[in-house]
Amino acid sequence: DVADSAWYAPAINYIATEGITTGTGDGYFSPNAELTRGQLIVMLLRAYDVDADVDAKDNFADAGSTYYTDYLAAAKHLGISEGVGDNLFEPEKNITRQEMFVLLYNTLDVIDKLPAGVTDKSLVDFADADQVAAWAEEAMELLVETGTVGGVEGKLLPTSTTSRAEFAQVLYNLLAN
Repeated sequence: DVADSAWYAPAINYIATEGITTGTGDGYFSPNAELTRGQLIVMLLRAYDVDADVDAKDNFADAGSTYYTDYLAAAKHLGISEGVGDNLFEPEKNITRQEMFVLLYNTLDVIDKLPAGVTDKSLVDFADADQVAAWAEEAMELLVETGTVGGVEGKLLPTSTTSRAEFAQVLYNLLAN
């Protein structure tokens, strides 16, 4: 379901070849499907070779017993995510852009690979910067300043959800370039 001519084809081919994703089953990636919080954690930790925590003594209450369970344990143990409160992660919930970028920032911080360099952009340059939650400002500011986040038509769309293809592109931009 990934046409060679699609804007996201190089990114998806890259993350599939690198073993970052196995898709959604039966040879599909589902590029236009919304990305869930559980899917993001799995791809993000695989992308940066952060091992799943298979012997977790502590995990989120809603981690279940599925493909993301041990990755959620690793994210919790390493401090990549504190969840959404009440020891919950909500792995099946679609992820917002600001949540995606905070988890990306936290992962890069934990493995000491935060992006460096400065562009002429700042968070305040985006028309919807005031919609970025206080808990996401530090991450969003750094990712904007370093050019990791470029926005869409002058907006960051922090509360919008993101597609699987969009996240594949983010990973591709960071890992392959």
